[in-house]
Amino acid sequence: MLTTSCAGQDGTTSAPKANPSASAPHGYVEGAQEKAEQQSRLLLNDPATGDTRVLDLVTGKTHKASRTTGATELTTDGRFGYLHTADGTHVLDGGAWMVDHGDHVHYYRAAIRDVGRLPADPGTEVRSDAAVTAVTDADGRTRIYRRAGLEKGKVGSARTLPGTHAGAVVPYAEHLLSVTEDGKVVVYDRQGERAASPDEECENPNGDAVTRRGVVLGCADGALLVREDDGTFTAEAIPYGSDVPAAERATAFRHRPGSDTLTAPAGKRAVWVLDVSERTWARVKTGPVVSANTAGEGSVLIVLETDGALHGYDIATGKQVSRTKRLVTGTSETGTAVHAPPVIEVDRSRAYLNDQKGKRVYEIDYNDNLRVARTFDLDVEPALMVETGR
Repeated sequence: MLTTSCAGQDGTTSAPKANPSASAPHGYVEGAQEKAEQQSRLLLNDPATGDTRVLDLVTGKTHKASRTTGATELTTDGRFGYLHTADGTHVLDGGAWMVDHGDHVHYYRAAIRDVGRLPADPGTEVRSDAAVTAVTDADGRTRIYRRAGLEKGKVGSARTLPGTHAGAVVPYAEHLLSVTEDGKVVVYDRQGERAASPDEECENPNGDAVTRRGVVLGCADGALLVREDDGTFTAEAIPYGSDVPAAERATAFRHRPGSDTLTAPAGKRAVWVLDVSERTWARVKTGPVVSANTAGEGSVLIVLETDGALHGYDIATGKQVSRTKRLVTGTSETGTAVHAPPVIEVDRSRAYLNDQKGKRVYEIDYNDNLRVARTFDLDVEPALMVETGR
């Protein structure tokens, strides 16, 4: 069993305040502790009761966080959790994040705290980078918040990006990437002025992911990869190669942060795997899919199927190579506001699976035939889960 503490205890407090100066070490962040290793944490929520927990995967302890009831979705940008409800999006600072400088990475931990509420309707999508957070509502209107405000524990004021947008507005390469309602790709600068308009179009945009190769947008005929190189933005189509029915298109990508291999359901009994480096799609036939993910780079495709077990598939051959016992009860391809489908979160060494009814989270070693490495028993039903600190 895990011990539970209040946020701010057991290593989650901020470091003693200090004034940054010329002698401050490289990577210094006021109020945070820099660590040598990744500080992974799971943000967990039970929409029915509002109970919210932060599970520290380094210490194995859980911490109570502000209660949020009625959440229909929980998303993250790597540090903040966004609990989407009918009366707005509640922001939780998970207190763990990383800063990737390309040739090296900094890992940080700080206090877990409630930041506040973003005024947003159901269907709102939130995307962030190191400088800004873009909040796009269901009508395509987008507000831009300064990330520094969230880091200080305040939502702050926002400015509105001109026009309406199809799908989420994605911060990328110090710009804002958007698709207009007629499928045109548009790049704005931070002031909201048009900076570029790559030639390729994206019909019916749905789903996006930021990778080291650029931003991937899900489109009716496949994907569009938008890249920036020395201030120039280009777009490249990655088509499916054949006609794909609307119900089998990739519309929601999941992947390991830092990986260029994306997954998405391909109907009810298959999973799309998009290799962004090779610009290729693979359709892996599976059993009935609840959720899927992969670490990429030669790792197995991990699929939770309706039998409640995890199945591992070789992406190159499509063959099943591993399987666990039944881990989750009450699984189905869809969920409700109080019973969302379980998710598979993946980092560089482990995967995590939430079992709502069992009140637990499984840690999976995907490099060892999907072995259950640890089981975290909880005092709440973790219907919603995201991983931060990556």
